[in-house]
Amino acid sequence: MSYKAIMNKKNKMNGLELLKLIDKESIKVVFFDPQYRGVLDKLSYGNEGKSRGRERSELPQMTKEIILAFINQIEQILKPSGYLFLWVDKFHLFECKDWIDNFKSIEIVDMITWDKQKIGMGYRSRRRCEYLIVIQKSPRKAKTTWNIHNIPDVWDEKINNKIHTHSKPVELQKQLILATTQEEDIVVDPASGGYSVLKACEETNRKFLGCDLKFGDLYE
Repeated sequence: MSYKAIMNKKNKMNGLELLKLIDKESIKVVFFDPQYRGVLDKLSYGNEGKSRGRERSELPQMTKEIILAFINQIEQILKPSGYLFLWVDKFHLFECKDWIDNFKSIEIVDMITWDKQKIGMGYRSRRRCEYLIVIQKSPRKAKTTWNIHNIPDVWDEKINNKIHTHSKPVELQKQLILATTQEEDIVVDPASGGYSVLKACEETNRKFLGCDLKFGDLYE
């Protein structure tokens, strides 16, 4: 299968298989939002699969090993100085550094806190933020790879029409795409969920290449 046949579509497939279709060092930007099994363990209140935990527990969960396999493939397809935008919650904010330290050619260069403007789950403190880790492939440089300089490191954006348990902020992702790519560039998202990156690509005239294990359409 050629990935060109499934661009700009919602594809139901394994993200690792999608990444294997992409030429090495050919992509400027990848978004990755892993549904990590660890968060269910850290939020174990005895109500997994019930009420507020049902939607999360029903999604396919990634182990640490699967996440590392994704990052390995992403590292290979990124162009030199290309970016991986990695979504994590507060439980994995420090753990993700250990993930990235497994790879020689990528490193964490920045972080953006997304204030959802809405209180979420939590037993002690209630969650209101998620974190976008900005990771760059070597050689590390900003001047020629990032052309918008007014993106704050705390981003306020409320999602009013939530179509997925882990819907992400379209406007923030649009700004990041505009900052790091040109029109008609391909933006990759191998764990698309609610396909917010697809919407961001449509609104910025970029090509989208992404999929989800549960959501999307099957193509021969």
